Amino acid sequence: MLGPVLLAAARSDAIRRAVSAAPVTRPVVDRFVAGEHLDESLPAVRALTDQGLDVTLDHLGEDITDRSEALRNRDAYLALTDALSAQGLGPRAEMSVKLSAFGQALPNGHDIAYANVLPVVEQAAAAGTTVTLDMEDHTTVDSTLAILAELRKRFPQTGAVVQSYLHRTEDDCRALAGEGSRVRLVKGAYDEPATVAFQRKRDVDRAYVRCLGILMTGDGYPMVGSHDPRIVAIAQELARRAGRKPDGYEFQMLYGIRAAEQLRLVAEGHRMRVYVPYGTDWYGYFMRRLAERPANTAFFLRSLATRG
Repeated sequence: MLGPVLLAAARSDAIRRAVSAAPVTRPVVDRFVAGEHLDESLPAVRALTDQGLDVTLDHLGEDITDRSEALRNRDAYLALTDALSAQGLGPRAEMSVKLSAFGQALPNGHDIAYANVLPVVEQAAAAGTTVTLDMEDHTTVDSTLAILAELRKRFPQTGAVVQSYLHRTEDDCRALAGEGSRVRLVKGAYDEPATVAFQRKRDVDRAYVRCLGILMTGDGYPMVGSHDPRIVAIAQELARRAGRKPDGYEFQMLYGIRAAEQLRLVAEGHRMRVYVPYGTDWYGYFMRRLAERPANTAFFLRSLATRG
């Protein structure tokens, strides 16, 4: 029951201020966010890659309504690309970007977001890495996929995320499962209406398996974004049936969640990529993580109730 409430709270400035000011917030946030600044986050990235894990880095920020802030987010990713190149992490670390952080919600936002993300993708390619476009709420899907198509004309390694809870996603998977494509499949973490998204967990899970089957039998590179042990096992079986070797797909999980399982999959020869967020604008991301995992919510609420 708390999930929809927390997802709504993720967009509330008043609740953002209250949560950010609570003294118990920081230790909980630190579980999911590698640091507020790039130099604080790179040691976490190095620690993960030293254990055989790959990473994708997300400079936190979304729903930008100021053009100068969108440019600052662009510049933050350009600095990240420079840092990955300087430390030789390009082959092990890619980047995830939310186009709303690049100005997608502004007037003429589609063109602004494309203009801002293009130099990031160009610089990433020069550094030997790539970019995956995160998916946000359903109103952004068409714009995001159109920008993806434009970027892939020059940078076919550019990846995309699709969300199984949206009714449209099976068709999107069929369209994206072509040769050279990189597609991360997740369940979805936004509060969507029943007109566009499945509402029951069972239906979302079933849609996930159907979408995963499409991607595994396609010609692209599936990225399995899930912490669910059943989904992990199903992905392995679907990959086996499709004749995919361990380097023909990968698992992805969030920083701070199921770390032992991440290492187990690496030990079994699978490719495992950890989604590592950093930055000062952590609130929206943090609230969605609480909404997804009741144990995290209970811990945080107990901490708030007993502070001081």
